[in-house]
Amino acid sequence: MKNQSCWKDLNAQSSQKVIEELSDAFQSWFDLRHKFDEANPPGYRKHGDTRPKSTVTFKADGFKHDPEHDRVRLSKGKNLKEHWSDFLLCEYQTRPDVDLSEVNKVQNVRAVWNGDEWELHFVCKVELETNDSAGNEVAGIDLGIKNIATVAFPDEYILHPGNSLKQDKHYFTRAEYDTEGENGPSEKSMRARRKLTDRETHFYHTLTDTIITECVERGVGTLAVSWPEDVRESDWGKTGNKKLHSWAFDRIYQYLAYKGEMRGVEVLKENEWDTSKTCSRCGDDTRSNRVERGLYVCSSCGLVGNADCNGAENMRQKITPSPHGENRSNGCVAQPSVHLFDRESGTFRTREQVVS
Repeated sequence: MKNQSCWKDLNAQSSQKVIEELSDAFQSWFDLRHKFDEANPPGYRKHGDTRPKSTVTFKADGFKHDPEHDRVRLSKGKNLKEHWSDFLLCEYQTRPDVDLSEVNKVQNVRAVWNGDEWELHFVCKVELETNDSAGNEVAGIDLGIKNIATVAFPDEYILHPGNSLKQDKHYFTRAEYDTEGENGPSEKSMRARRKLTDRETHFYHTLTDTIITECVERGVGTLAVSWPEDVRESDWGKTGNKKLHSWAFDRIYQYLAYKGEMRGVEVLKENEWDTSKTCSRCGDDTRSNRVERGLYVCSSCGLVGNADCNGAENMRQKITPSPHGENRSNGCVAQPSVHLFDRESGTFRTREQVVS
């Protein structure tokens, strides 16, 4: 590997990491091709091509960090043997709220091309201050594609639809296709792709922040999150497979877990098997109870409600086995609160606030 010209200026571990990431990208593509014929393979870059560069990761022995002077030295590997300087000296600036001198350890440094310039991403190990438990109450979350997260609190159900995500994906994907270059993605096309990624990241961070904040305010100390075991191992058809590939349930769980840890909310991963067809009031699990995508009608006890709310309540009862009883009426399950993502404020607000 080190005899190739493209690797000569890299530390050996950095070269290996680039190969590992490329291997992961191809493996992901191979897996996706079994279910989605239109999946695109990882892009290639010809010699002298100015298209986006590969991300380069420097592990512990490939960099030396100087937080006192905001500098980092990145190893250039074989150049040392050719009597050249063996490192790149980089000066960096961080956000006002970030101080790298306070972190326990910088585990690795990633050089990332953002389309205009190189950025340094520092992967750090830090100790988080965790709060005491937010309370004794329990809530449940049903994760989905249409309603990204449905939360069953002790006194209320809240839907968080993914309409804005769908609109962004439609708009920026169209913009990406309209500006596609003849020999691969153009700069405008890559910019549209980055904007979509940034908006998705903001959406998921805002969503999980909102849910954890609601838990703290309502005294919820335990949050049960639905986990679709092996859902991507099955074949759901061309359209279904495409939707599942973009379903970020693992990402949402990770965000909830670390945000909850910081604020005293224990986030538990629970298998969602049969929660969509089981009645949260009486336990009847007749498959036909799930009348339509959003409607649940129990043939035994007569419960009529939103199917996602019923699933979220079943997740809640995995931690609190005893049902609510008569105080959970059909109206509570059938008419949950809806919180939409407001583009102007960048936050989730009630439907009435967003519409007005």
